[in-house]
Amino acid sequence: MLSPVVFLVFLCVISPAAAVVGDGGMTMTLQLERAFPTSHGVELSQLKARDRVRHGRILQQFSNGVVDFPVEGTYDPFLVGLYFTRVQLGSPPKEFYVQIDTGSDVLWVSCASCNGCPTSSGLQIQLEFFDPSSSSTARPISCSDQRCALGEQSSDSGCSARNQCGYTFQYGDGSGTSGYYVADLMHFDTIVGNSLTTNSSAPVVFGCSTSQTGDLTKPDRAIDGIFGFGQQGLSVIAQLSSQGVTPNVFSHCLKGSNGGGGILVLGQIVEPNLVYTPLVPSQYVISFMASLRNFISFLGVRDCFQFFFAEKSYLICAKYWHSKGHITT
Repeated sequence: MLSPVVFLVFLCVISPAAAVVGDGGMTMTLQLERAFPTSHGVELSQLKARDRVRHGRILQQFSNGVVDFPVEGTYDPFLVGLYFTRVQLGSPPKEFYVQIDTGSDVLWVSCASCNGCPTSSGLQIQLEFFDPSSSSTARPISCSDQRCALGEQSSDSGCSARNQCGYTFQYGDGSGTSGYYVADLMHFDTIVGNSLTTNSSAPVVFGCSTSQTGDLTKPDRAIDGIFGFGQQGLSVIAQLSSQGVTPNVFSHCLKGSNGGGGILVLGQIVEPNLVYTPLVPSQYVISFMASLRNFISFLGVRDCFQFFFAEKSYLICAKYWHSKGHITT
């Protein structure tokens, strides 16, 4: 016997009114209306397009919010050679410029007590320092906090004499940073429904950098910190996902022109026509890129810039960048 739902579908086709009998014997009468008048012929493709739009609206009402960040910077190593965005942390909120990095996990910014941190930037941005004592919602992460254990997945962590959960990061270009973890509010705009924007905030754990070395200390491309988008538990996207703020998905669109820029999105954009394809890690590609890096290192070429792929960092030298189209796998 057909279920009431299937029965209703058939009645929608043949009758302007339908009576459905439930399991308890109760009869409900549903008045059906045509979406288009009988005198107006409609192509099947138009009906499908209309249904897709309606479907998208319905899905968006029940989806989590989408958080978007503006992207600045360019790929050109002679101009900027990196992409960065802005985040707001603390109470009251303070804005920081942070480099977008898929090769690491943790968000960190320069701390007020930082040793070796640059105080000016050739990127024409105002550098800031995070001061936990100036934020009413800042809380240091103790060594006994379970979130401190998550930090061990992403960095060399340790415990200070003051019971602070510390970290040390070492990057592929030889630069590094160390500091301690704090928990505070991150402020952002959430897009919900039909492009409705609301001001939101959520507690996140991030690094407060007290020491920097290598290229991180150079003022020509100095920024306030690094925004990691790796897969470990202390990445911001993982933290927001665990709180139900956004799904554990992010995407970015980078403009390739000299003007640079782009957009960074946390969360899943709900659109019936949008298909998500999972990334398949390929050890062959990783090995090839590692061999390419070793080859460039063997040449002893300087003036290289760094990029990240598959949670690893690599160097590409501007002098040989013109030959990239001739390198195949």
